[in-house]
Amino acid sequence: MLRHIVMFQLTATDPAEKDAQVAEAKAQLEALVGVVPGLRAMDVSRNVAFEGQNMDFALVADFDDLAALEAYGTHPAHVKAAEYIGTIRSGRAAIDVEI
Repeated sequence: MLRHIVMFQLTATDPAEKDAQVAEAKAQLEALVGVVPGLRAMDVSRNVAFEGQNMDFALVADFDDLAALEAYGTHPAHVKAAEYIGTIRSGRAAIDVEI
């Protein structure tokens, strides 16, 4: 199995706006479980400490294998979520690890 971890920095500075944006991203991304083959779990969480020093939110997703992760990248439902996130983020960092 692979764990896909992605952290995002948002362009918004208002905490309420960030909360709303993360809630929308969370709804779109977590809805992919059961839709994208090989995606076993997805958790999207807002940062709760060290505001301004840490990234604003992260996703942690578990996949059956590399093929499933690659298919996720081009799945239309993921592309839609990624397009939304692209409009609200200023930074992104990712890592993929075996679990």
